[in-house]
Amino acid sequence: MAFVQLAEGELHYQLDGPQGAPVLVLSNSLGTDLHMWDAQVPAFAEHFRVLRLDTRGHGRSLVTPGPYSIAQLGGDVLALLDALEIRQAHFCGLSMGGLIGQWLGINAGERLGKLVVCNTAAKIGEPSVWNPRIETVLRDGAAAMVALRDASIARWFTADFAQAHPEQAGKITDMLAATSPQGYAANCAAVRDADLREQLGAIKVPTLVISGSEDAVTPPSGGHFIQARVAGAEYAEFYAAHLSNVQAGAAFSERVLQFLLAP
Repeated sequence: MAFVQLAEGELHYQLDGPQGAPVLVLSNSLGTDLHMWDAQVPAFAEHFRVLRLDTRGHGRSLVTPGPYSIAQLGGDVLALLDALEIRQAHFCGLSMGGLIGQWLGINAGERLGKLVVCNTAAKIGEPSVWNPRIETVLRDGAAAMVALRDASIARWFTADFAQAHPEQAGKITDMLAATSPQGYAANCAAVRDADLREQLGAIKVPTLVISGSEDAVTPPSGGHFIQARVAGAEYAEFYAAHLSNVQAGAAFSERVLQFLLAP
């Protein structure tokens, strides 16, 4: 296991792929950890030095008092790149990771090669959705995280996928039950408060937007909104719910590589 020391604690990361290859950062969704990308790493690591991190409040990374902000989480990514002496990297983030990617594109575009944002939006949900969830998690702790895990299967995967691949779906949803309640609530607040809709035009790096056709959390309309406001952005859509990288698997990986490897 590898860690970078931030001012407030340790940020957990993992590197795969050949040294000297271009770096590709993978950023997890709310309630998962860096292993949500396990299916992608073999294909990505053939071409890139793959850098995965557990976002603050998740996995083995630091859990600090909330609420967090997307700017704070984007700052953690930049601190990780600085610590590893990586001047520039490609970035691929899903859901909350996609919000972080948008923030980086807006505020630190010089650090990015290409940007992939998946199953995300410039604004995700309303306070009326997030505030009760934050309150419940902080009140009920681990029990709330288990309840969220059981409810997340229907949000994260289509019913046919969850039925056909119960072990694969279960491995991902178990990450939610294992997430720190304090860290989860603090990240919920970061997503709740993020609204990048008016800033998307500042993204100048080549961008690919990916949506899931059956995604009720961040519907394709949110992806089309980003594509329309980021000059030259490409768009792809897969039959999937919220975690298209897991559900679409090899097809997702192939499309991302096609984009990243294009001259």
